[in-house]
Amino acid sequence: MTLAPSLRSRLLIMVESSDTAQKVGSGDVPVLATPRLLALAEQASVEATRAHLGPGETSVGTRVELEHLAPSPVGTHVEVTTELTEVDGRRLVFAFVARDRDKVVGRGTIERVVVDRARFVERASR
Repeated sequence: MTLAPSLRSRLLIMVESSDTAQKVGSGDVPVLATPRLLALAEQASVEATRAHLGPGETSVGTRVELEHLAPSPVGTHVEVTTELTEVDGRRLVFAFVARDRDKVVGRGTIERVVVDRARFVERASR
């Protein structure tokens, strides 16, 4: 594992009907759903570290703080950027920001822990 603060990742999507609160069941409006925003931020954090983990290692989410600040309707392009801000042993802390155009629509932090994939899956299936 060769992880150090400042690793970054960027993800760009166009909000589609499958990304909306109506579709995922988190509300009844046709805008980017908060659970979908979180999934995108987590995806970006995973991408930031993928090439830096050792063989057989992965990371799992353990804690999230999320502010969903503004709606993003269908057709809006949303960019999610993450940056690894802290490495404490196997614990990783990421800051993320989501923007559509020049507007911040969400931000927060994600904590992940690096684990041995095989052992984790074995323990989870017991």
